[in-house]
Amino acid sequence: MSSRWSINITPAERVARVVIGGLAAIAGAFLLGGAGSTLAVVLELLLVLAGLDLVITGALGHCPLYARLRHVPASLKDRTS
Repeated sequence: MSSRWSINITPAERVARVVIGGLAAIAGAFLLGGAGSTLAVVLELLLVLAGLDLVITGALGHCPLYARLRHVPASLKDRTS
């Protein structure tokens, strides 16, 4: 097992993950301020966590789910990293 994760997300997907994840985390945090019920708080926290997950996987270039499913985008199949 290598000590470094391989990149399994395309550059375009990485940018999209960081942007969309950042927006989701900010929106969830903003919505938490006006949450009126426990269910709303739970759902908004989930939105923040999902957004942070996208930001982290986009920044690292590695998606653990893709690795588990052995998914490699066609444009990255030639790489040996």
